[in-house]
Amino acid sequence: MSDLEILKTSLMSDIAAALDEGSIEAVRVSALGKKGSISELLKTLGKMSPEERKTRGAEINAMRDEVAEAIAARKSELKAAAIAERLKAETVDVSLPVRSSPAERGRIHPISQIVDEITAIFGDMGFSIAEGPDVETDYYNFTALNFPEGHPAREMHDTFFFGADEKGERKVLRTHTSPVQIRTMEAEEPPIRIIIPGKTYRQDSDATHSPMFHQVEGLVIDKKANVANLRWVLEEFCKAFFEVDSVTMRFRPSFFPFTEPSFEVDIQCDRSGPIVKFGEGTDWMEILGCGMVHPNVLKFGGLDPDEYQGFAWGMGLDRIAMLKYGMPDLRDFFNADARWMTHYGFRPLDMPTLFAGLSS
Repeated sequence: MSDLEILKTSLMSDIAAALDEGSIEAVRVSALGKKGSISELLKTLGKMSPEERKTRGAEINAMRDEVAEAIAARKSELKAAAIAERLKAETVDVSLPVRSSPAERGRIHPISQIVDEITAIFGDMGFSIAEGPDVETDYYNFTALNFPEGHPAREMHDTFFFGADEKGERKVLRTHTSPVQIRTMEAEEPPIRIIIPGKTYRQDSDATHSPMFHQVEGLVIDKKANVANLRWVLEEFCKAFFEVDSVTMRFRPSFFPFTEPSFEVDIQCDRSGPIVKFGEGTDWMEILGCGMVHPNVLKFGGLDPDEYQGFAWGMGLDRIAMLKYGMPDLRDFFNADARWMTHYGFRPLDMPTLFAGLSS
């Protein structure tokens, strides 16, 4: 048996033994690659005499063609086998239910939904959205809001303080969104009609309190703003937000450093069942604080209290979300429980509108 026949037999055996596309590719490279066994033989053709080239050269070329054809055939077989195996492993059980799309499975967090609802309500009344930083100076968080140094109300807020800077001043995580009221008065000329949704921070944690929570405040500044206007705005908001035809409210005297007079607002409700129902019943529930903007706050905002007056109110977004949608524990808002989100979350394409219903 000649050396060419031995080589051909060996290569054919390797081709037949290849079990996958990677193996057959390795055989091809070893035989027909740049430095393959057959390629090395083909390089000797130039040194052969014409007689040798007619015989041995023809044998080498014939072997090359035969080996290449065998490799191609085996590669085709292995490719078909690989596809068949993959199809077998990736079969789909058509009896399984079709998976819903991400838009169907995804949910909007209730806080985001509440912000959208409030924005829709107050936007219809002509209010705009205002925002400010979460990390505030003592001046904007307390002093400009009529909290003098040493005032006990500073302690009531259980404030998160940062370390003192090079000037000895300590910044804070804002305890309310009220600093945005001062920043807006400094930047804009009256009339001002804004709502301020955002995160706030206090050292408190239980079923109805969280170290980080959400508030929304409203501010109206002009030359004729009064308590009657304030009451109308709050009544219209509560009717739209709780989606009832009428509400009964009562204003109780209270104290806030930044408003004078100050009120806490109760809304009539029915708490006899598992959920609170507004617009009916004989019970009362406090939902927010409000009042006429204190003259000192107007001065800190750069406005003349003899020329301008205004009213403001504030409420917890998490609390009113719990009241409206029957969520029992505030801490669940921040637990990232997918089951809770599936139950209480909102479909992403259902945007709240006044004409179609806020929570439809």
